[in-house]
Amino acid sequence: MPKKVLSLAATLPFVTICGLGFGFTAGILLLALLMPQGPTTRDYFFFWATARQLTQHHNPYDALAMSQFEHSAGLSAGHAGLMRNPPWALPLIYPLGFLSPRAGWILWFFLLLTALAASVYLLWDWMGRQRNDRYMLGLSFAPAMICLLYGQTSLLILPGLVLFLGLYRTRPFLAGAALSLCALKPHLFLPFGVALLGWIAVSRAYKVLAGAVTTLVAACAITTIIDPLAWVQYARMAGTARIEREPIPCPSSLLRFWISPASVWLQFLPALLGCIWALTYYWPRRHEWDWLKNGAPLLLVSLAAAPYAWIYDHGVILPALLPSVFLARSRNLLIALAFLSALVEVALLCSIHYPPALYRWTIWAAPAWLGWYLVANAPPGSWDKACFALQSMSFLHVKKDAE
Repeated sequence: MPKKVLSLAATLPFVTICGLGFGFTAGILLLALLMPQGPTTRDYFFFWATARQLTQHHNPYDALAMSQFEHSAGLSAGHAGLMRNPPWALPLIYPLGFLSPRAGWILWFFLLLTALAASVYLLWDWMGRQRNDRYMLGLSFAPAMICLLYGQTSLLILPGLVLFLGLYRTRPFLAGAALSLCALKPHLFLPFGVALLGWIAVSRAYKVLAGAVTTLVAACAITTIIDPLAWVQYARMAGTARIEREPIPCPSSLLRFWISPASVWLQFLPALLGCIWALTYYWPRRHEWDWLKNGAPLLLVSLAAAPYAWIYDHGVILPALLPSVFLARSRNLLIALAFLSALVEVALLCSIHYPPALYRWTIWAAPAWLGWYLVANAPPGSWDKACFALQSMSFLHVKKDAE
């Protein structure tokens, strides 16, 4: 009996933090669904408006036209925007154009929720279906919840990554086809992609490459049928979007603004260094490479070094974090990760009254996920040895001063 009580006491903080985070976001989602005017304050509305423009054969990348259309449809002028995903993403959102904003939001929400739940389930299944409550951390991970809330496309990338990790050995063509979903936001996977190309070349996994290329070519062909001018329209939008002027909560953006705000190339320097590191990380491990194990640091470094990433994009790293969550030796590690996730929820709550909070108070997140992973996967006793070494150095320093 005492062991059960102690186990429950150790589990309670973890379950409480996860439950509160999930409940808070679920409450906001419910309010969004019940609003009389529909979910017009979500990023989802950009996708719906883009799809509606496509069905009416208008330019989906015209910022002025999109702003006017969104304003006439009920979106406030301060929230107007447009979809920035590449043209091969247009077939994915095109069906929304035939639905009302509310019907499209419900369909889109359940699509994202299914992507999240299925990804967590598959990872739990591949890690041995452990009988514990640790999967809750995946289902309540704050960036994934915010992605649901905003209706962003990042969660659609998640099952593609998970299926690749599970199928690349047995169904390489399907694994490559699934991985093509990463092309929705390729800037989040630069070091990961460099290591992937190296792995394909060394292991001759050309079926993976064929699956990805075939899927992307098919998506591009459908895009051309839907809107033959989409490529030109996207190029024009990309050249005038000035995304580098926006407050982006990522280390790369912070680095540029600290050193030289006018030097945009500085924002891509961490990604370049990350790509170089990815090759040096892959090469010594190339003969016993395992994507489920060795791919985790690549995903985390790719996110931390991305030239731009918002907090809702962080949901894509769940395949890197959850295996360590399922195998973590210490319950304190789980509480720490749940607490970091809860801090993101706090930033979301504060953004209700202070909108910049979600952007300014989440810059730490990507390095924090990487730091947690390194601690969780450190060899047993390594941190004790490091602390002992620091204490020894401090003792020697004090002794030297005393002499």
